[in-house]
Amino acid sequence: MATEYLQYLKKLLEIAVKEEASDLDISVGHVPNIRITGQLVPLSQEKVIEAKDSEGIAFSILSETQKKKFLQEQEIDFSYEYEDKGRFRVNAFFQRGSISLALRFIPSKIRTIEELSLPPVLHDFTSRPQGLILVTGASGQGKTTTLAAIIDEINHTRAVHVITIEDPIEYTYPLDRAIIDQREVSIDTSSFASALRATFRQNPDVIMVGEMRDLETISTTITAAETGHLVFATLHTNSAAQTIHRIVDVFPGDQQNQIRFQLASSLLGIVSQRLIPRIKGGFIPVCEVMLCNNAVSTLIREDKTHEIPAVIETSSKEGMISLSRAMVDLVRRKEISLKNATDYALDSNEVRNLLR
Repeated sequence: MATEYLQYLKKLLEIAVKEEASDLDISVGHVPNIRITGQLVPLSQEKVIEAKDSEGIAFSILSETQKKKFLQEQEIDFSYEYEDKGRFRVNAFFQRGSISLALRFIPSKIRTIEELSLPPVLHDFTSRPQGLILVTGASGQGKTTTLAAIIDEINHTRAVHVITIEDPIEYTYPLDRAIIDQREVSIDTSSFASALRATFRQNPDVIMVGEMRDLETISTTITAAETGHLVFATLHTNSAAQTIHRIVDVFPGDQQNQIRFQLASSLLGIVSQRLIPRIKGGFIPVCEVMLCNNAVSTLIREDKTHEIPAVIETSSKEGMISLSRAMVDLVRRKEISLKNATDYALDSNEVRNLLR
């Protein structure tokens, strides 16, 4: 029976890949749905999923260890490799006593910074010897894909040792100039924090942290950047200023001043991105880029992060990009509509004023 469920899942995944869908959703009481350019599309030719179906599908791709963890915690993240077509990031969870699955397609080919329409200044991050670079944004806004493009460029251009800590592993990298060791939380390590502590004994040049989830992970990430490593990490924040606030606020009050000084000296830049619907279909990333120059470092040390947007706005010659100007540029190039620009902007009035 497990084989039958696995074959049925592979049939659904084949449809998702063929239709260039970003996601496949399996939920009891509904036919399977795929997401194409942001819109859910029901696979109406398929049967309605019953509780035994979703359970059979989930258990057909879970190892015994993963199954035990899933039944204990009632949700689990893992990755599933679908032949040579790509990988799927899977979240299985319980709802109203039955199992649902959300599968996100991860293409086997890692796209470049240019192919993703990301700002060219991101190339500069790949050659830096040490420091901290943060890629931020809400869930599902392409942070992992952006980091993969950066790490893959390092892979093709530098003979360095890269260690990634992910939950789960999404993109995998071809053999090239770099040695890339990818560690998956719960399979290769118990947690982000323990894996990060261990990296200091693993001779890395570059470290990629899939997500800074807690105080210990954030603290160790900053320390790694201070001690001669190039560190990339993600955070669920919407702007550079908000990112600084979030990091500092995680720490107790008596440690916050020290963290500001550590950030001011180790931070290289913050890329805050969101995916906006393209006029011609699909999505395009819109990025705010903050580079930690002397002015920004001073504002961080002096707890004046609310002034960072003004520095970004006036430092375009250095490669900084404000979110509003990035939106306006895409509107003028007819990549996105004015409505979407104002809907997704941090300050819709500023976007309208810049377009006048």
